[in-house]
Amino acid sequence: MTMQSHWEAIYRDKAPDEVSWYRPHLETSLRLIREAAPDRAAPIIDVGGGESTLVDDLLAEGYRRVTVLDLSRAAVDVARQRLGERALDVDWQVADITGAALPEQHYAVWHDRAVFHFLVDPGLRAAYVRQALGSLTPGGSLIMATFGPQGPEQCSGLDVVRYDAATLHEQLGPRFALVEHITEDHVTPAGTTQQFLYAHFRLRTAG
Repeated sequence: MTMQSHWEAIYRDKAPDEVSWYRPHLETSLRLIREAAPDRAAPIIDVGGGESTLVDDLLAEGYRRVTVLDLSRAAVDVARQRLGERALDVDWQVADITGAALPEQHYAVWHDRAVFHFLVDPGLRAAYVRQALGSLTPGGSLIMATFGPQGPEQCSGLDVVRYDAATLHEQLGPRFALVEHITEDHVTPAGTTQQFLYAHFRLRTAG
């Protein structure tokens, strides 16, 4: 089974509020995005946005240039149907972030909740970082949530990599400056608790 077919099956077989990472609203992500991009015309990409309601909340707050990218077409279709006519205001992409065709130096904010920690292969992590470096504007923000040091070792039948702020920063490299990091306990729909690390990095200008 390919990674894409794995996630298509997950989203086909489970309702949006049944997956472990479901939250009605991503309050911490929203706060960090507001602080990183007060300009509602700032281009934002939500990597692995899938069925997440973050896009709904960004549109409600007046953000006008939002891209949602996910490996699963089923997940993207759920979000598009939920938004109705408002979906026309979003750039939807079904692609693998490690190889997607992204515009250069375009996004002011790159948001990722629960994609990067699935990249257990170092080569895929390196490809992901290259994508972020190439498509963020100089001074742009990378806002990422991964499983924290006390988080689960597997999710949805797949191994994950857990991070603290230092090890995540090491993966991203010196071009990224750490602005803020916090840990958050996420309660899953099944009632279990998962520790997430949220970190906000800013892309340094080259030179």
